[in-house]
Amino acid sequence: MDEESELIQPQDQSCWAALPDVCLCRVFWWLGDRDRSRAALVCRKWNQMMYSADLWRYRTITFSGRPSRVHASEVESALWYVKKFGRYLERLEVKFLNPYNAVLTKKFQVTMRGLLSCLSKSNNRLKSLSIQHLELDRLVWRNSIRSSFIRSLSFFLKKMGKHLDYLNLKGARLTVEQGCHILDSLSHLRNENVISELNIEDYFSHHLAVYSSPQFKKTMSTFHNLVSLNLNYNCISDELLENLCENASTLWTINIKCHIHDPHGQVIWGMSWAKLARQATNLKVNFYFERIMKYERLARILLQEIPVRSISLRSCYFSDPDWSMRPTLIDLLPTFRHTLQKLTFEFNNNHESLDEELHLLIVSCRKLFYFKIWAFLDVRFVERILKSQKERQCALRKVRIYTNRYETNEEDRTLREIYRKYRKLIDSELSYFVIAYPMM
Repeated sequence: MDEESELIQPQDQSCWAALPDVCLCRVFWWLGDRDRSRAALVCRKWNQMMYSADLWRYRTITFSGRPSRVHASEVESALWYVKKFGRYLERLEVKFLNPYNAVLTKKFQVTMRGLLSCLSKSNNRLKSLSIQHLELDRLVWRNSIRSSFIRSLSFFLKKMGKHLDYLNLKGARLTVEQGCHILDSLSHLRNENVISELNIEDYFSHHLAVYSSPQFKKTMSTFHNLVSLNLNYNCISDELLENLCENASTLWTINIKCHIHDPHGQVIWGMSWAKLARQATNLKVNFYFERIMKYERLARILLQEIPVRSISLRSCYFSDPDWSMRPTLIDLLPTFRHTLQKLTFEFNNNHESLDEELHLLIVSCRKLFYFKIWAFLDVRFVERILKSQKERQCALRKVRIYTNRYETNEEDRTLREIYRKYRKLIDSELSYFVIAYPMM
């Protein structure tokens, strides 16, 4: 047994010693921080691999909103590694999960101040920064803590803004003054910045009419290289669209969220959208509506001049017996039949049948490839869609249907029969999922 071990051991060692650097780096890439540290003690080659820039280009740090010794040690470990290998960072994501008191927000603010200060001194590679869902308008953020964090972030962006290509501050929930102060830091001592992807969805607090703020319009005029822009509809104005027109050659995507609590009654001229569409020839606009379901409100927003690629309409489980989805399906959405590629619906239509209207909409949108719906539907609606797909009346590639029924046994059997009937079509062409949910 000992002789056999002696024969195998040199062969194993030579095999590992001959492992190419690219393969060894890939092995290290899958390891956590602690395992990397242990592996680095094996030999000089593995220790050198620990300092490979490829291992430290991407980093996600998660701060828990609840006190935990285990999580606290993980954060401390992650921060130590970021400070040690921060010069290699190209993409950094920071998450702060639902803090429940001011002690934790203070700790987060102090930690971030040290982290951002360290990176601003040692790093000149950072291309992407994401700090999402801070919700700085909550009471757990004392004024002094919030102000200190904003100062630290602004100072960091002043120094690193010339390198950043992607900035995601979704869910920050700031005042207009605070939000513009942070964004202005990107163009410090310059009249423009190099950001190509900007996500400021829910960046400002609810109920703010950002579209009427001259400060916001001035701030957005410094973004000359935008390819992708995420924001809320309460930021949209004719002046903003005019600013985007000035450097529209690079603009490809605008994602717009419209929430019931955000001001969305402003008048936007169709000619403003038409001008932007002419200047940005590749522009695609995606709309995400939450609890804005009435035809009158949607028609004021979804103007026919907009090159709409995707529409999501979600009622968030709220229902209104006086509301009807039929006018939207018949009169409004077909306006975009030449550009619409994705449709997502979630609504309570227990008081009206919409199977026919939905089917006609799908067939009329010749570019539609993604369809997802959660509503009261007859399961035979699924068969109609599959039949239209088979006859090449539509070109769907992804179908997600959740039908709400009071009794699902019969519907389940029918769905199984439909699947067997169109199995060849489904398996060859579709990413397909359909289920009947019982209503309680």
